[in-house]
Amino acid sequence: MFDINGKTAVITGGTSGIGLATSEAFLKKGAKVVIAGRNAERGAAAEAQLKEIAPDVIFRQTDTSDEDDVKALVDFAVETFGSVDIMFNNAGVGGMAPVDQMSGEEFRKLIDINLTGVFYGIKYAALQMEKQGNGGAIVNTSSIEGCVGDPLLPHYNASKGGVNLLTKSAALALAKYGIRVNTVNPGYIETGMVNEGTMGKEGIEHLKSLHPLGRLGQASEIAHGVVFLVENEFTTGHNLYIDGGYTAQ
Repeated sequence: MFDINGKTAVITGGTSGIGLATSEAFLKKGAKVVIAGRNAERGAAAEAQLKEIAPDVIFRQTDTSDEDDVKALVDFAVETFGSVDIMFNNAGVGGMAPVDQMSGEEFRKLIDINLTGVFYGIKYAALQMEKQGNGGAIVNTSSIEGCVGDPLLPHYNASKGGVNLLTKSAALALAKYGIRVNTVNPGYIETGMVNEGTMGKEGIEHLKSLHPLGRLGQASEIAHGVVFLVENEFTTGHNLYIDGGYTAQ
């Protein structure tokens, strides 16, 4: 069992939703946590909230679509806490448009964050973990949309499907270093962007109906899956679906 206590975890997209819930879960298990995000104000608020759980947490403003920024994030974690043992590549964005009405810029921008940003996170975390020589755990956030199509989400589907296969390839390449790479694939999760206030009661009821369990997931339920993928040392190259039965249909 991989012991999270005392380890350093880096979490992109760590200032809200799944990233924030996972930060809380890691801190409660004794980890030191670096949360990353693009919004400095939100990052400061998240850091203050998390410090009520444990003191060893710090925010670093980061654009995960920028390779130099991601490398600097990993270097910052090492400078602050001495190592990088866990990397949770969670940052992502969404958008909606059919393929024949989408601009090249829209497509590239989403791919740069959702897929290329994950590549940067894997690369620089792995290089640091190899240097440390103690293995490590990398988890990437994909989605149910990484294994199904949607007429309004061609770039999102492509990015998340790419994350699933990038994860498998990275897991094979890094296994010899004791570095495990997995994905968590959430269904629709109740967050600041997915709720009755933003989508209306009818919209939320429709999303609930897509899941056989009849409800949306909670960020804490995804965090629980991330913790499992980090702790279980015989799991690598795996896409873990936590989706209320969505993909069983």
